[in-house]
Amino acid sequence: RFAAMSKEVDGKDKNGKPTKIRVPSAGAVEKIDNHTVRFHLNTPDLSLPESLADYPALIVHRRFSDEGGDLAKNPVGTGAFALKSFGVGDRAILERRPGKHWTGDVYLDRIAFINTGGDANAELNAFAAKQIDINHQTTVEQTKLMASLPDLVVMSAVTAQTGVARMRISEKPFDNLKLRQAVVAAIDNTKLMSLAYQNQGVVGENHHVSPAHPEFVSIGVPKQDYMLAKKMLAEAGYPSGIKIEIGCVDSPKWEQNTCLVMREMLKPAGIDLKVNILPGPTYWDRWLKRPFSFTSWAHRPLGTQVLNLAYRTGGVWNESSLANPEFDRLLDQAGGMTDPKARAGVMVKLEKILQDEAVIVQPYWRNVFVTANKRVRGFRVSPALEHHFNKVWLA
Repeated sequence: RFAAMSKEVDGKDKNGKPTKIRVPSAGAVEKIDNHTVRFHLNTPDLSLPESLADYPALIVHRRFSDEGGDLAKNPVGTGAFALKSFGVGDRAILERRPGKHWTGDVYLDRIAFINTGGDANAELNAFAAKQIDINHQTTVEQTKLMASLPDLVVMSAVTAQTGVARMRISEKPFDNLKLRQAVVAAIDNTKLMSLAYQNQGVVGENHHVSPAHPEFVSIGVPKQDYMLAKKMLAEAGYPSGIKIEIGCVDSPKWEQNTCLVMREMLKPAGIDLKVNILPGPTYWDRWLKRPFSFTSWAHRPLGTQVLNLAYRTGGVWNESSLANPEFDRLLDQAGGMTDPKARAGVMVKLEKILQDEAVIVQPYWRNVFVTANKRVRGFRVSPALEHHFNKVWLA
């Protein structure tokens, strides 16, 4: 995650097998005083502040580990609301902190987060009974129904959230570039977004840099080309076709729907795709190792941040196992450029490498939705689906 403050060394995985691991570079973090640290980077990285605020890198009080990693037992934080109670599978109660908060006036006195068990009907009933005022997220399949109900408003945000059908190039048969190119050529990203996500998003270009990113450059949506797909498949050594398998989670539905539409698109090219729909825990237990899988990716504000995580050699979440020295060099260069227009000149080269390597089908950037009662005022949907209630009030 912090590639600019770490290095790759020989190590062992959890089973004791030799592997490459990333460890902090010597002297990467220097304590200046009780309230100040200085970071010493191996290479410039403008995304460091965003990476420090990313959800897998949340900063907690030092006593967090003393309570066994249970925030409910020791809820130390800097937010406008303090955790007062937490019941697993039931609800969490937050109350406004006394005194002036550093963000200014805070309007709500109390927030109750209620667990509806992921049941869409239970959530609808809770809205109807006015037991809840707002939900965490409305799925794309629920938006029309929610919008049709009285007193409810469905809000949305354009995001850099996406799903990536990625081929792991260290695993057969996806170590074959021609095969990967055949898979990519058979897919129509525009139609895929329409069929799997109700056209609620922006079409992707198979390089994992979003129009929401300041350094994004459009290099064109790849066009579906069955003649090219069959040609690449034959050159890959499969003139009579091939059977492959993709893994995906069972929920949310848009992920498996995307894979099921891909299955139909691949058939005319001679590619027989089996969709292996798995429970979330089963899928995520091996998501980095599966030869072919569909992975949802959260919103991040910078394209360089995403590419460092997902495609840098040895990157912590490099699920495709891409290892391209030129890509890494350009990513280092882009990471040192604070001007997004100048950075875009390098980003276009990075995007092209990812398209040429054909490691992913990244069909669309998805809009996200939140439903609220009309009396909720001042709320804006976060692209990352974070809850920011400091300036929210009830009419």
